Amino acid sequence: MTLTQLRYIVSIADSGLNITLAAERIHATQPGVSKQLKQLESELGFQLFSRKGKSLKTVTPAGQQVISRARMILEEAGSIRALAANLRDDQHGELTILTTHTQARFVLPHVAGAFKHRHPMVGFHLRPHGDAQIMNLFAGGQADLAIISSSGAAPVGGLAVPLYKWRRAVVVPRNHALASLGRSLRLGDLAGQPLVSYDSSLRPESSLRQAFMEAGLQPRFACTSGDADLIKTYVRAGLGLGILAEMAVQPEDSRDLKVLDVGNLLPSCTTWLILRRDRVLRDYTLGFAELLAPHLDRRDLQAALAGDLAPEWPEPPQWSALMEHTSDASIAV
Repeated sequence: MTLTQLRYIVSIADSGLNITLAAERIHATQPGVSKQLKQLESELGFQLFSRKGKSLKTVTPAGQQVISRARMILEEAGSIRALAANLRDDQHGELTILTTHTQARFVLPHVAGAFKHRHPMVGFHLRPHGDAQIMNLFAGGQADLAIISSSGAAPVGGLAVPLYKWRRAVVVPRNHALASLGRSLRLGDLAGQPLVSYDSSLRPESSLRQAFMEAGLQPRFACTSGDADLIKTYVRAGLGLGILAEMAVQPEDSRDLKVLDVGNLLPSCTTWLILRRDRVLRDYTLGFAELLAPHLDRRDLQAALAGDLAPEWPEPPQWSALMEHTSDASIAV
């Protein structure tokens, strides 16, 4: 039994039992993966996957137990490699981040630039997904850290560190009737209007949807997307009023869009950094966290990850305040 064989069977399980896809994901060949699978099953004395013809059909009960332990072994092997690299002060490596399109597009570019300047030999891999997918992928070991927003409690599944708070913005074309309203927006002004917002707004637990329901109103979503740029595009196309994160509204948008005054009408959100507890992190991962959240102390992060400190993080700043006091030389978020 080898680590390579264990990596292959985990990849098969994570690829929907598609050996060709599993081989592509781990940069191997399909015949090579099939051969190693047969050798491992022969050594163990039972099948890990049931077959239907030449295809894999299901994971067997025995296979589920083996794959579960294989994941733990691979995580520990990865932690040993990370520990050794940290002790050697090895500046090479990979950093993979799961986040939303909004964070990837409007928050992280300058942070990534500063990070690459400090760590030029580290590969930087950004994987934007919808809110609903990120923590599932993170739980499956698909990234070193995640950046995700919520309007309620901290996400579970890792060490959740609050980065900043932000408000929703409502944007309309400059020729829209609400553009000249002359007062703060009310929920009643939005009720019945076609809305263009994030995909997450469709979920029953959405704080935006809940705000309408608590007021006895029903939101009408004409269009949704995971991409804030697309939301603005379809607002410009006349599909409705846009509701999106405030950091997604750029100065150049003022040419044809107007941001309406919403005050505290809509629930605010907190953006969280999620760090893995199940593996040793490379030093540059904590370096990225420092760039992203300069108000946090690396020693507190390390102590919390080690379980030596019950996290009591400082109150996260408001996005607008962060923008006012942050320079390009530190973190341009």
